[in-house]
Amino acid sequence: MLMPNTAIPRTKALAMRVGKFLREHNTPYNTFSCDFEEPTKPPDLSEVDLLIVVGGDGSLLRAGHLGAPLGIPLLGIQSGRLGFLVELNEDNLETNLERLVNADYRFEKRMMLKASLIRKEKVIYRWDVINEAVICRGKEVRPIEVRVDLNEGYMNSYIADGLIVATPTGSTAYALAAGGPILPPELRNILILPIAAHLSLDRAVVLAEGAEVNLYPNIKHDTVVSIDGMMPITMEEGDLLCIQVNPRSLHMVRFGEPNYFYRNLAAVIQRNPILEMDKHD
Repeated sequence: MLMPNTAIPRTKALAMRVGKFLREHNTPYNTFSCDFEEPTKPPDLSEVDLLIVVGGDGSLLRAGHLGAPLGIPLLGIQSGRLGFLVELNEDNLETNLERLVNADYRFEKRMMLKASLIRKEKVIYRWDVINEAVICRGKEVRPIEVRVDLNEGYMNSYIADGLIVATPTGSTAYALAAGGPILPPELRNILILPIAAHLSLDRAVVLAEGAEVNLYPNIKHDTVVSIDGMMPITMEEGDLLCIQVNPRSLHMVRFGEPNYFYRNLAAVIQRNPILEMDKHD
C-alpha cells in the first residue's frame, strides 16, 4: 500500500513516481492518502504486504502504528526533512524500487515498548510504543514529580518538566532533543531520561530489555501522558503508567549497509544542528 502524507506538498509528485514505477513493473498496489496530523479512519490492511510511506520520520512513525501490530514492514520515502527513519529519497528512488521488486533488500527489526495506563487497578489505555512514552507537565508551568519503580522495586524519584521512556529508535527523537544518548537501532534497551530536571538526577539511565518500568506521578497540578507525540491524556492521582518491552517489533525495509545509521546520523546533525523536526514530517 502506498501512503503519502498529504500535509507535505512534495508527496504528491513522489507518490505519482512510485505509482508509475509499480504499474510499469506489474506490481499491484492501493493508495491511502492522508494527513497524519488529522484523525482519520485507518485503511484495511488485511491483504497488505508492505507499507510504502511518502513523508518524513513522523509520517513513518504514524504508519508504523498501523503496520507493526499486523507485522507489516515499512519503507519510507523522504519528502519532509532529512531524518533517521526514512530510507529513500527522490535521487535514489527508481534505483531502489528496482531492488524492491527484485527482492534485493533486507529487513531491519526494531524493538517497541508496550505501555498501559492503569487507574484504580483497571487498564484504561494500552499503546504500542515505537519512539517514546512521556509523562510531563500540562498547561501549568511547574515541574512535576514522578516516582520510578523498576521490576517492582524503587529506582528513583524525578522532579522535572517531564520524564521520557524511550526505545533505541526514540533515542534520536524527543530524547535526543532533551540531551539524551543515541542508541543504535539494533539494541534492545530502554532509555529513561528526565526533561529539565530540577534538584534531582539529570542523567539518562539505560536499562536492559527485560526491565518493567512503573511510573507513579505525584499529581499536584496538570500532568499528562503522551505516546509517540500523539494527543496527550490527562492523568489523575493514583494513576500508574506501566512500560515493558513489546513482544511485537517494527520491521523496516533497508537497502543500505548495516552501518547506514551512523552515516545518516552525521548527515542529520550537519543539516539540522538544532535537531528540530517539522511536526508534519
